[in-house]
Amino acid sequence: VRLLLHHHPPPSARTLGRSPAMRPTQILLKSGRSAWKGPYFVAFPNLREAAESHIPIKTDARACTILPTFVGIRFLVHNGRDYVPVVVTQDMVGHKLGEFSPTKKRFTWKSKK
Repeated sequence: VRLLLHHHPPPSARTLGRSPAMRPTQILLKSGRSAWKGPYFVAFPNLREAAESHIPIKTDARACTILPTFVGIRFLVHNGRDYVPVVVTQDMVGHKLGEFSPTKKRFTWKSKK
């Protein structure tokens, strides 16, 4: 009986599912959406004007994926009652606009008198 020993390389960041530098498409597709569909986003017609003039874009599209072109732009995202201001940063890319406008009030305990 011959014993065959296979050499296995040590697990790298890629094999563990954590690549050191994720590609932009990987960042945008980290949600449960299939790769062939691509990220869901809304084409805002006044995006360039808003970036230049710092006027916020009013939107109800909470499910819109934040793209790298949205960085630095102010949005007013509807939370069901009013519009919450959201300034997009680089860390928000790949998330949804609705994640940054809470729909429910935070619960606070009433203090005794």
